[in-house]
Amino acid sequence: MSEHDMDAIVGRATEQVNLLEEALAGLQSITARASSESDQVTAEVDGNGTLTGLWMDDSIASLDARTLAAMITSTTQEAARLATEQRTRVLAALQDGFGRV
Repeated sequence: MSEHDMDAIVGRATEQVNLLEEALAGLQSITARASSESDQVTAEVDGNGTLTGLWMDDSIASLDARTLAAMITSTTQEAARLATEQRTRVLAALQDGFGRV
């Protein structure tokens, strides 16, 4: 194997490592927020869909428990859906990058 071939292999490997590092940083930075239609509940999740924040307006005191539970659940699900979209974009960019390398 020539020196030129080795340089090409090392260059390709370096590009792949860089792509992986960019993807990892992108995945780690994902956060998504969603608010209920009434803006009484806001949920934030990370790139894994883990709830990282939940804010509720004082006006929730007038809601019954079932209504509030449904509002929290649907708002959190929407935030998780948004995070999944972000995650999909990061992984698609990684896949496209590997296709070019």
